[in-house]
Amino acid sequence: MGRVRALRNSAHVQRVVGGTFHSVAHQTLRRVHAGVGLSENFGVIDQSDAADLMDLVRSDLRVVSNERRLPKKNTLAALYSRTVNTSLALREVMAEHTPWCADSHEQVGTIFSAFVARKSKLGLLDFDDLLLYWRASATDQTLGSKLAGSYDHILVDEFQDVNLLQLEILMALRKHDPRITLVGDDAQAIYGFRGASPRFLLDAPDYFANLSTITLEVNYRSSGAILDVANAVARDAPEGFCAVLREHAPILGACTPLLVHCNDERQQSEAVADRILELYEQGMLLQQQAVLFRAAHHSADLEIELSRRRIPFVKYGGLRYLEAAHVKDLLAAFRLADNPRDEMAWFRIFQLMPGVGPARTRRAIDVLRDNDRSLPLSFETAKFKWPDVEAVLPLEVRVAGAALFDALSLKGHEPVMAHAQRIRDALAPFIIASYDDASSRLEDLGALVLACHESTRLSTVAAEQVLEPPSSTGDLAGPPMVDEDWVVLSTVHSAKGLEFDAVHVIHAADGNFPSDMALGSREGLEEERRLFYVALTRARRNLAIYVPLRYHHHRGGDNHSWVQPSRFLSDKVRTTLLDEPSRNVSRQSQSDEVNVVIDGPSIVESQLSKLW
Repeated sequence: MGRVRALRNSAHVQRVVGGTFHSVAHQTLRRVHAGVGLSENFGVIDQSDAADLMDLVRSDLRVVSNERRLPKKNTLAALYSRTVNTSLALREVMAEHTPWCADSHEQVGTIFSAFVARKSKLGLLDFDDLLLYWRASATDQTLGSKLAGSYDHILVDEFQDVNLLQLEILMALRKHDPRITLVGDDAQAIYGFRGASPRFLLDAPDYFANLSTITLEVNYRSSGAILDVANAVARDAPEGFCAVLREHAPILGACTPLLVHCNDERQQSEAVADRILELYEQGMLLQQQAVLFRAAHHSADLEIELSRRRIPFVKYGGLRYLEAAHVKDLLAAFRLADNPRDEMAWFRIFQLMPGVGPARTRRAIDVLRDNDRSLPLSFETAKFKWPDVEAVLPLEVRVAGAALFDALSLKGHEPVMAHAQRIRDALAPFIIASYDDASSRLEDLGALVLACHESTRLSTVAAEQVLEPPSSTGDLAGPPMVDEDWVVLSTVHSAKGLEFDAVHVIHAADGNFPSDMALGSREGLEEERRLFYVALTRARRNLAIYVPLRYHHHRGGDNHSWVQPSRFLSDKVRTTLLDEPSRNVSRQSQSDEVNVVIDGPSIVESQLSKLW
């Protein structure tokens, strides 16, 4: 134990930097903020806050749907992110992903330009900005060489998930240094919607000189029979799938994978429930079984059947800790404490107060503005305007609002954790008034306060929680039906990296898996194939694939459509599966420190302006 402690405290180990691309970008920018034209107290906002800000910008520009429908805020945010991460022209991105409004690309580009300018003015970075500013610093001749020299070696895991922007950062950091290791599996490249592509892994030797490849083909998870199915799916792909997997050692209790044919979705749900209970009676815990599906709504009928049979389950893909409203409230307060110019944080905090909606919030924020329409740089300046702000707020929230405003101000050389606790205490009355289950929510906020004990500023804590969110202590995604054991329901994307003794893959029919939304391009279809492959290889001993033959348009009626089995179940793949008709056929369907300074904001805005 002493040796482990000594290793952790060694100078070499303490020099190791690790994390996601975004978290390492954040660490880098905190260190070189002055060199890229950022203030020391810049804030980091997540995707939902970015979408809200996009909506505010659109409203201020008065860009509305008149003759033609324009995208909503979440679609705009997704378009912006995809454009930034792929470096494709906005016109191309909209033509592929939102063809119904592709001719509005100039209006959307105007919104994006104003969005970039607003973030810069407010001292905010979103996830994409973290990478953009990191690239701007890494590609600068002087600053980039300093950053590159700070890394002896770079290891990138899950390289198949990188996008072009991340690749360009790596290439800049290793421009004159070959010491890089890439670990990836092109068969698991399933994040095309984030701009990732398996081509970056397959073409890695073209980007990094003297790269050698080591192919790992031994699988330590799945039985040989399950790997036979996965390898057969892989062989049908036109390219990629470099590794042909083989089992490490025979797995006791492994069964031949099943292909289960069902009349319809109702019968599929019954067949899945039957098999879950059958395996349970054979001694397999429910927690060792997972039902995987392409899209979240695909489990709706199965959830009804599991509830009817009192089979407890948990569904992956519920509300994450960071997405919980009360957590976002405290993170907004943390950002605000360091950066009173953060208009999005003001917007959230004011609307947390009972009786304060968007209109009152706008009036309160306007009161805080200076003559040049800018928000104050410090709370000392803002304090003089608080009496005028109170005049805008309902009488019953003024006292608590004043206490919160006072808590946001730093008192002398107060420790960060003490400051965080004062903010949490001042926020508590609003949490209690605004949300159910206030006790568990306040417990969550207490966990955030504890996260401040080693930090030097609250905005850093807020950024770290956005980039690396912990698990919630509260049950905020709705009460899962859990007792002493439960089945896992999950989308395939959410199950990546997990493994189970038994996996049930449902809705293996064309249009569902592969999704009909992905069939417009070869790249989309091949990503669906890789996603199917990932689903199969989550299983250790038992695998069952369910194929409904028809789908009813309305529950209880006979109006239906016939469907084809998934195109991924080719003749060669079927030879590896045991064909089994559903055993439920008798049931009737129920109706139921750098001195170099570069102009980071100008560089980023200039690069982005070329895209729209």
